[in-house]
Amino acid sequence: MMKYTQASLGRIFILRLEHGDKIPDIIEDFSREQEIESALVFFLGGADKGSKVIVGPQEGEAPRPVPMLKELTGVSESLAVGTLFVNEEEEPKLHMHSAFGREGNTITGCTREGVDVWQIGEVVVLEIKDTSACRRVKGKTGFELLEILQG
Repeated sequence: MMKYTQASLGRIFILRLEHGDKIPDIIEDFSREQEIESALVFFLGGADKGSKVIVGPQEGEAPRPVPMLKELTGVSESLAVGTLFVNEEEEPKLHMHSAFGREGNTITGCTREGVDVWQIGEVVVLEIKDTSACRRVKGKTGFELLEILQG
């Protein structure tokens, strides 16, 4: 059953990422420095060759899914959207999915393995305030899933 919580918009940050900055690390580090506990995050820019993306589980029904990893073979255009919430250790964790395009081919996947910015990346962080949402390890998968604590 769907769960929900209401929240308020907090601060808005605009970040210019530089060549070699790595997503999600750079965004999680910034969030820690700014004490951001939850946010909506947008990314637009270039992704460097060698960046790694999760493109699905080997088997969807496995008790603990094995991720399929794809490495970008060339510099790619990229756009992404994600959510950031603190986990059980109160550390900000970004869950971001991105599409990477090069020469008419597109790869879509999760950025958690590390996407290196090529030349420039633009990020907008919309802080979410007054929410009970957080990330908790649930079930057999070991994933840190979004949890809504309704009061």
